[in-house]
Amino acid sequence: MESRFNRRIFLAVTLILLVIALAVGAWYVVTEYKVTELQVEGNIHYTRDEIAQMVLPGGIRNNSLYLRLWYRNRKMEDIPFVETMDVEIISHHKVKVTVYEKALAGCFEYLGNYMYFDRDGVVVESSTQTTDGVPQIKGLTFDHVVLYEPLPVENDEIFSEILKVTQLLDKYELTADQIFFSSAGDLTLYFGKVRVNMGGEADVDEKVMQLREILPNLEGQSGILHMESYTSETTKVTFVPDD
Repeated sequence: MESRFNRRIFLAVTLILLVIALAVGAWYVVTEYKVTELQVEGNIHYTRDEIAQMVLPGGIRNNSLYLRLWYRNRKMEDIPFVETMDVEIISHHKVKVTVYEKALAGCFEYLGNYMYFDRDGVVVESSTQTTDGVPQIKGLTFDHVVLYEPLPVENDEIFSEILKVTQLLDKYELTADQIFFSSAGDLTLYFGKVRVNMGGEADVDEKVMQLREILPNLEGQSGILHMESYTSETTKVTFVPDD
């Protein structure tokens, strides 16, 4: 009788000690592996806080031990504007997220939304908001738009022209609000209230390079900058203010 009583006491004490050990272990894991520092690189469309909400939505997922297991050989996908996101555990408290956003050549407004397309003219995203650094393209003509399919334009070479211009703007650290391609092949860039008539594709590299020097002098002004006749030899540029 006494031995049975002692065995019950032993089992009860063992159970209590086990519960305490589990509680201490859980407390250690929650506190020792809690992520307190998040480093984000490569993000353009999303802010650091928005990326943090995707990677660390709260609860157990704010734990580096959990993240290490969850993101082993896994990449975050199916996020608008993002190709993939790599999550790297630097330490118990620090996580590094590298964002690889989709290569967007431009966007255009369609039925109240902004449709974003890549360098091949494939519509990759639809959003109600514009994205910094992605110019709005105007002058394209088509009769329908299908997400994840190429835009049905008459001349698909227009996309290589768009990519060339956007890459040049990026090269010279310029951000155009809009880029307009006329049916005749002429190009107009919009920087605030300044419209830049570039003419055709000829000498476009030199024109954009020259723009980097000209635009700061036109800050706060409104008008048309004529660069149609600009060449490396003539360097003819005329600014006509609005009335």
